[in-house]
Amino acid sequence: MRSGSGGAPADRPDPAPRMVRAFLAFEIPPGIRERLNAEMRRLRRELPPARWVRPEGVHLTVKFLGESESERLDALVESLTPALEGLHPVTFALNGTGFFPSARRPRVAWIGGTATGAEPVIASVERSAARAGWAAEQRRWSLHLTLARLRSPWSRTATSRFLEWGEHLELDPFRCSELVLFSSVLRPSGAVYSRLAAVPLGGSQTTGGQGDVPE
Repeated sequence: MRSGSGGAPADRPDPAPRMVRAFLAFEIPPGIRERLNAEMRRLRRELPPARWVRPEGVHLTVKFLGESESERLDALVESLTPALEGLHPVTFALNGTGFFPSARRPRVAWIGGTATGAEPVIASVERSAARAGWAAEQRRWSLHLTLARLRSPWSRTATSRFLEWGEHLELDPFRCSELVLFSSVLRPSGAVYSRLAAVPLGGSQTTGGQGDVPE
């Protein structure tokens, strides 16, 4: 809007902030991903169709941040850097499988396990996120790695086979020494994840990433 033909242009409103669909997660080492993918390929031949997660996209989500301003995400990473500096790496062991919401009404197939040392990291994330305005999680964090989203409920035979597979799955334990901020872009072919920043446990912040990672 202008104040007359000869006047100076009125102040323009600030542009809308850049919004990013983001989450914090631990990355799974390539060797573990490759081994898990090989096991999943063999299993898939025995099960009904489902939308299986591609190995490049598997990760252990700590907190989903939703659509957020990029400046707000930068501030969160800055807050997390000193909060995580004195914490030890987290040791994971993936084993055991299950379904959401339940084996009787399976919609999501997952693998669980243990996460030694994760509790102080999760607590620090929740404190920093709360100070930055994100809502606190209502449920206690538990380790689960989504493997497949079911197009239709599986039979009891199929769910039993998946659970049996999880009982006998043997993957080496692994350590994660950084927490990663990812962006998530939803596409018809699936979500594409990009590393935005990484906050080391016991170290200094590193930014940037390894490019886009499809789900």
